[in-house]
Amino acid sequence: MKNTLPRLIKQLGVVAAVILAITIGNDYLPPQHNPLRPINLNDPIGVATGFKLARIKADTDLCYELLDKAQVGYTPLAPDAGTDRCPLERALVLEQTNYPYSVAPLRMSCHQTAALYIWEHDVITPLAEEILGSPVEEVLTYGTFSCRNIAGTNRLSEHGRANAIDIRGFRLEDGRIIDVRKHWRDDGQRGEFLTAARDGACKLFSVVLGPDYNAAHADHFHFDMGGGTICR
Repeated sequence: MKNTLPRLIKQLGVVAAVILAITIGNDYLPPQHNPLRPINLNDPIGVATGFKLARIKADTDLCYELLDKAQVGYTPLAPDAGTDRCPLERALVLEQTNYPYSVAPLRMSCHQTAALYIWEHDVITPLAEEILGSPVEEVLTYGTFSCRNIAGTNRLSEHGRANAIDIRGFRLEDGRIIDVRKHWRDDGQRGEFLTAARDGACKLFSVVLGPDYNAAHADHFHFDMGGGTICR
């Protein structure tokens, strides 16, 4: 049963996980699959991880406790760090996670940072070794906070809430560059890695957009923890 249980949970989803947790005991179900157990940012990704990340949006105190336990380096931003149109409520400047980023400072909400941390250590780290045979040395990004609308609309972007990040590629320790624009449709290891990186992000972030979404995302992945639900 121990071998088949995680596969069963993955197939049936969060509702099944709740039923199983109640039926067989809260302590038996693996924590990453059990929505009744508190989230730990170092747990493996499971069927309940996205649900738990969504839940901490409303509990910023808990979110910061989780970042501290995971030893994420950050500096809280002052309440007046934003603007009237784009206030930054209890946001932070990211200083240290698993990788350095090519653009600094990265100003983000706490729950966006928590999702990014999990994506780094549970998606990018193993994929780089498994597919590319080299660790990631730097994540290449276009940044996070930008007080602007979604392109072509009058709606505020999640970037305007410090709730999104744009990833354009990766620099590996062996010197190779994995570039979203150049390698998204690559038939080799680079394309395989980027596809898996996108798919892993879809388990964590509310919205994941890439080259398959539209031309505006041809050169980067957009990850956000807003109110939408899309993986493209």
